[in-house]
Amino acid sequence: MMNQIRRWQRIIFLSLLSISVLAPLVFVSNRLNTITPVGRREFIEELSNFRYRTNDLRLNAVEHEDGQGLKGPRLILYKDGEEFNSTISDEKEKTIDLPNIDGNNHKHREEKVIDSQQTTLSSDSKDQNLTVINQLANKTEFKPPLSKGEKNTKVQSYRATDMKIKEIRDKIIQAKAYLNFAPPGSNSQIVKELRTRLRELERAVGDVTKDKDLSKGALRRLKPLEATLYKASRVFNNCPAIATKLRAMNYNTEELVQAQKNQASYLMHLAARTTPKGQHCLSMRLTSEYFALDPEKRQMPNQEKYNDPSLNHYVVFSDNVLASAVVANSTIYSSKEPEKIVFHVVTDSLNYPAISMWFLLNIQSVAAIQIQNIDDMDVLPSDYDQLLMKQNSNDPRFISTLNHARFYLPDIFPGLNKMVLFDHDVVVQRDLSRLWSIDMKGKVVGAVETCKEGEPSFHSMSTFINFSDAWVSGKFSPKACTWAFGMNLVDLEEWRRRKLTSTYIKYFNLGTKRPLWKAGSLPIGWLTFYKQTLPLDKRWHVMGLGRESGIKTVDIEQAAVIHYDGIMKPWLDIGIDKYKRYWNMHVPYYHSYLQQCNIHA
Repeated sequence: MMNQIRRWQRIIFLSLLSISVLAPLVFVSNRLNTITPVGRREFIEELSNFRYRTNDLRLNAVEHEDGQGLKGPRLILYKDGEEFNSTISDEKEKTIDLPNIDGNNHKHREEKVIDSQQTTLSSDSKDQNLTVINQLANKTEFKPPLSKGEKNTKVQSYRATDMKIKEIRDKIIQAKAYLNFAPPGSNSQIVKELRTRLRELERAVGDVTKDKDLSKGALRRLKPLEATLYKASRVFNNCPAIATKLRAMNYNTEELVQAQKNQASYLMHLAARTTPKGQHCLSMRLTSEYFALDPEKRQMPNQEKYNDPSLNHYVVFSDNVLASAVVANSTIYSSKEPEKIVFHVVTDSLNYPAISMWFLLNIQSVAAIQIQNIDDMDVLPSDYDQLLMKQNSNDPRFISTLNHARFYLPDIFPGLNKMVLFDHDVVVQRDLSRLWSIDMKGKVVGAVETCKEGEPSFHSMSTFINFSDAWVSGKFSPKACTWAFGMNLVDLEEWRRRKLTSTYIKYFNLGTKRPLWKAGSLPIGWLTFYKQTLPLDKRWHVMGLGRESGIKTVDIEQAAVIHYDGIMKPWLDIGIDKYKRYWNMHVPYYHSYLQQCNIHA
C-alpha cells in the first residue's frame, strides 16, 4: 500500500513538472502565431533581455548637476481608471537635449521606460514610479534613482575625455621603469612577460590621444599588463632605487624633448629661408616670358609720375613676386584716390625680370608702378655684400642687400621728400592718404612703438643690442622705447639734413669689428634713428601675424596695415592658417601661371 502511494506521488510530481516545462512553449508558440514578423522579433528580444532587468520601472536617464541644462519632459496625463501600464506602453523613445556641454550640443536617447508586454506589476512599483513621474511633471529637482555604484559616465566622458589614455600611458611608463630597473641581459620570466605585455599594449594604443579613439583590444590588453605590473612590484620592491631610476628617466626624457624642440625650430627656420617650389616655378616662367618680350614692350605706363613729389609714394624692397604683388595690390585696392599712388618696387637683378613681367601682365590702369634694380644703382658701397657677410648670421634674410638698402632711401629717390616704407610681408586694409597730413615735428621716421610690456609686439633694446659694450652704453639708453619696421612714414628731407645715411654707415662699420647688436636691420635702425622717431597710433600698424603672438581678431580687423613679422609667412606652408586669409584675398589664384605652377590658397 505504501509503495502504491509513493508511485502515485511520483506520477503527480512528474506530471506537474512536465506541465511547467510545456506550458511556456505552448504559450510562446500561440503568441508567435498571432503576431506579425516585426512583432515576433520584438517579442523575442523582450525574452532575451528579460533576465538582465534588475530593477523594474527604473527611469534610465543621465544625471546632471542641479538638474540644469535639461529640457522639461513631456507631461503625461492619466485619466481616471486608466491603467498605468497601458499608458507607459504607448510611449516611444525620447531624446533629452543637453546644450553647451564643452561647447557642443549632445543628445542622449532614453531607454524604453517600461515594457508594454510586462505581465505583472506590483502596487509598490506603481507608487514608486508614479511619484518619480509626478516630480518630473512638477519641474522639481531632477534626480533619477541610481543603483548602488552607478555613475554618471556620460558626463564624465565630456569633462575628461583622455583619462583612460592617460592611465594607459602611466602603465606603459611604469612598465618601462621596471624593465630599466632589471639587470642588463636579464631574461627572467617576469621580464619576458613584461616585455610581451608592454609590446602588445603599445601596438594596440598606437598614437591615440583620446579615449573615444581607443580600440577594444587596447582595453583588453590593459588588464594583463596590470597583472604583470603587480607581479613586478613584488619582485622589484626597492622603492629608493626605483625612484632614482624614474628621476633618471625623467631627465633623459626632458633632454629628448629639448632636442626635438631644437630640431623643430631648426626645420622651421630652414623652411622660412626656402623658396616654395610653386613660387620658384612662377619666377622661372615669368623670367622666360620677360626676355621673350621686345625691349619696347618692357616699359611700364605712367612713368611721368615716378618723381612727382605731390603724389603719394610707397616703396617696398622685395625679392618675392607674390609678396610684392600683394603689398601693391592691397595698397591700391584700399586707397580712396588710387590715381595719386606711385608704388616703387626695389629688387635685385635675379628677380627683376620676374617681378617686372608680373606687373606688366597685371597693369594697374590708374596707379603708377615702378620696378627698380638695386644692382643697377650707384648708391651702395662696392664692397657692401662683403661687409654684410661680416655680421656672422646663418640667416640670409638678415644679411640681404635688400634688407639694408632701406638706409639709402634718400639716395635711391633723390627727387622725393616723403615716402611710406613697407616690408614685403604686410597687407594694407585701409586708405593711407591721411599719413601725408601728419605733422612729423622735426622727426625723420614715423613708426608704431613696441616698448609696452605685455603686448605681443613688445621688444626691448637690451634684447638686441649689446649694452655691455662701453661705446653702446655711453651713447644709448637700454630703456629707450623701441619701434617697428614694416610700415613707416619717412621724411626724406629731414633725413638728408641730419645726414643719417652717414650715421648708419659709421655704426655699421663699428658693428663689423665687434659684436654690438644682433644681425638684421632692426637693431641698427634703432641706433641710426635714435630719438628721431615719431610714435604713430597703433591702429596704423598691427604686428604678430607671422608668429604665435595671440593677437586679437578685432585688432586685426581694425588695423590699417597688418604685418606678418616672424618666420611663418603667409606664402609658406608653415604660415598660420587663421591669418592667411587676409593675404590670400589679394592673390589672383585664378591666374593661369599660378595654376600651372600649382599655387593654391
